[in-house]
Amino acid sequence: MTRRHAVAGGELAPLEARIGHVFADRDLIDHALTHVSAATGKRNYQRLEFLGDRVLGLAVADLLHRTFPAAREGELSRRLAELVRRETCVEVALDWEVGAFIRLGPGEKQSGGAGKAAILGDVAESIIGAVFLDAGWEAARGLVERFWGPRVAHLPRRLADPKTELQEWAQARGLPPPTYRQAARSGPEHAPVFVLAVEVRGFVPCEGPAESSKKLAAQAAATAFLTRERINGRSAAPQPESGA
Repeated sequence: MTRRHAVAGGELAPLEARIGHVFADRDLIDHALTHVSAATGKRNYQRLEFLGDRVLGLAVADLLHRTFPAAREGELSRRLAELVRRETCVEVALDWEVGAFIRLGPGEKQSGGAGKAAILGDVAESIIGAVFLDAGWEAARGLVERFWGPRVAHLPRRLADPKTELQEWAQARGLPPPTYRQAARSGPEHAPVFVLAVEVRGFVPCEGPAESSKKLAAQAAATAFLTRERINGRSAAPQPESGA
């Protein structure tokens, strides 16, 4: 193969050593490190980033499922959101020292693109996607476990009650306490299903269902809000109220 790319061949050995994978298909790692500003046609990391994002989500979900066998779906969802968010991907990219290997166009390079969080996070996911295509699921899962596994290990064994967590989050931002209202009720009298909605000023309400318990429905609504807004060490921008 002609070495026509700046990051081809042995120049990538330090990066491959850090991630623990040597690519059989050199085109894959070349694409994974090529920003659209330096791309020829479709030879850039965007498609691999799309794939890597899904592979990362599945690998981390599997890791969480095994690590927290007693956790409910809502708790697992919030832990997942924390681990696959951009900031975590950027941390991993910095661990890999990947910035020096990213191919950028002149303008992006001049503006410091190799240090931009958006680009670093995308490249971390594109490398995962490239490993998946190069060597399959087990190789990609192994990569994720090597670098996300320690972060899972440092997560608290128990998360705060979702209603408490949401209230503390709102309070820290100077917002009024969340309010809860019954949005629906269905089912027979002996086994009703309640749907409660949680409302936070400046945000679209979120609903949560539960069988036979308004308290559990309120917790489900709070969990849905936390998950939707990806609140777990990450701020979310207020969204306009419906119809506003």
